[in-house]
Amino acid sequence: MSPNRPSTHPAQQGAPTQQGASPPQQRAPRGSARDKLIAAAHTTVRKQGYAATTVDQICAAAGVTKGAFFHHFASKEALAVAAAEAWTERARPMFEMPPHTRAPDPLDRLIGHIDFRFAMLDGPVEEFTCFVGTMVQEAFATSEAIRAACEASIAAYCDALAPDIAAAMEVYGAPEGVTALGLARHIQAVLQGSFILAKTTNDPAIARESVTHLKRYVRMLFAPPGPA
Repeated sequence: MSPNRPSTHPAQQGAPTQQGASPPQQRAPRGSARDKLIAAAHTTVRKQGYAATTVDQICAAAGVTKGAFFHHFASKEALAVAAAEAWTERARPMFEMPPHTRAPDPLDRLIGHIDFRFAMLDGPVEEFTCFVGTMVQEAFATSEAIRAACEASIAAYCDALAPDIAAAMEVYGAPEGVTALGLARHIQAVLQGSFILAKTTNDPAIARESVTHLKRYVRMLFAPPGPA
């Protein structure tokens, strides 16, 4: 999925040390190191990319030791796979909790979801871009495990969105050839593309423009046909 503004875990900074030495790593509370490492991966990879992110940087951001890292994960790749799975779980509430999910009209729910995603497009780009979308662009050809984990996360988003699209199609109809899953994938493609555009300008405005066009398209798709 693409939960583009989950709650962030800021790095825990150690006290300065002499002669520019690295600050000491702080041990995370017992039982929380794995979650802290996953949250740190979400934050760090979205900011600087998967390849440029090191295990040491993730440990520093999480405030845990390198030994704790390897207690939970055999490698950076293993953490990446776990973090992709966790990203899916963090996105799940957006399909259950916002007010638009309780609207009786399925088209209102679909438009409400797009509005919800639009509202996320604010602040620093790395805070609303997609962890799995960022990671798969780099690793799809070099790590099958990461590619598959990112595919599963994005597919889960589309599967969660498709039922409201199918219900809207049942009520309002849709042009021939349009499927619920196909439109869900298109919505995901526009969102992912908008994140890339925002990175090119380091500004969310261009992403907001793309999602505004997406909303317009969806409304037109389900609009009743005009007079012959």
